[in-house]
Amino acid sequence: MSENRRDAPFFMTATTQFGLEEVLAQELRALGAKIEKVGQRAIEFTGTKQLLYEANLWCRTAVRILKPFAGFYARDEKALYREVGRIDWQDYIRPDQTFAITAVVNKSTFEHSLYVAQLTKDAIVDQFRNRTGSRPSVDVKNPDIRLHLHMIENDVVLSLDASGDSLHRRGYRQQTNVAPLNEALAAGIILLTGWDGKKPFIDPMCGSGTLLTEAALIAQRIAPGLYHQGKFSFQNWADFDQSLWDSVLMDARSARIEEPQAYLAGSDLSREYIELARENVAAADLEDYIRLGVRDVKDAQAPKNEPAGIVVSNPPYGERIGEEAQMEALYKTIGDTLKTGFQGYDAYLFTGNLEAAKRVGLKASRRIPLFNGPIDCRLLKYELYQGTRKVSKPE
Repeated sequence: MSENRRDAPFFMTATTQFGLEEVLAQELRALGAKIEKVGQRAIEFTGTKQLLYEANLWCRTAVRILKPFAGFYARDEKALYREVGRIDWQDYIRPDQTFAITAVVNKSTFEHSLYVAQLTKDAIVDQFRNRTGSRPSVDVKNPDIRLHLHMIENDVVLSLDASGDSLHRRGYRQQTNVAPLNEALAAGIILLTGWDGKKPFIDPMCGSGTLLTEAALIAQRIAPGLYHQGKFSFQNWADFDQSLWDSVLMDARSARIEEPQAYLAGSDLSREYIELARENVAAADLEDYIRLGVRDVKDAQAPKNEPAGIVVSNPPYGERIGEEAQMEALYKTIGDTLKTGFQGYDAYLFTGNLEAAKRVGLKASRRIPLFNGPIDCRLLKYELYQGTRKVSKPE
């Protein structure tokens, strides 16, 4: 067993999407992290190198895992260049490696994050050139080392980005010409419902199947990072521990449950979407766990001989001009289907069209604010009682 399993804890930051902070904090706690602060779209925590590796593999709602290593105040350009130059960059980057810098600037006298990133890059490159006569190259698309600079009111924190490609890009998507939910948001929606991974999970408007795929990963205890394409950035760090990483990977692979844990089913009116969903499900090696079929939402109903479960769906928002009446009719149909076909279930609709959602004709018992890209959305919970409970009037 590697000594690094007992190494000293250090600070890390996990970034996520708005509204998923508490969900991610809970994921990190489950891995053994000590949560220091739950901020907006970011969780600060402490843990060991093993935790850093596991967080990249297991966190379903994380976008990036960062390891801060330097902080300073920079009142102007000269100060920023000087402070960056004081860091011994050979501790983090080899001359034969490539690197890239992402800068985020808030409430600062520096107006442009690209300029801050450029100035930082110059200070790093100049140090290498002065000391060794050679310098690492910049590669913005696929660098060996990713650096993250966060400046708020001229206070700078520099971090190593442990993840590399964004963790929401699981790698099982076969086509990107449609605009489905991103995978971290889909997982977050499911975790917000409190679904136990055992009850039936139905998506009657499943599109390319992202919600169903993420549900299967949760139910079968599959680490989403196992689908990550290429290396994680921490594998290029000077202190990378191959034996520890092999151990963490082996643990993750052996955690997978082969026996189906829940009834998972999705349908969509579009045959094209269902074919795309089948391709994605196959790429994730989940064909044994998810049932898919072409069906109009008005014909969807709960599976027979199964206990009541949950319905989770992301219906269209109708973003084009002139689609208002069409969307209102669609959401009324969704409401009718939920009332007649899914009694005893809990239903969750994730939508960016709150006007059309009023046509569902059920009173939402929870309304959770989230974003889908730039679109202000809500996750609406409806409790679909059995028997005589009256249907509420539209909100």
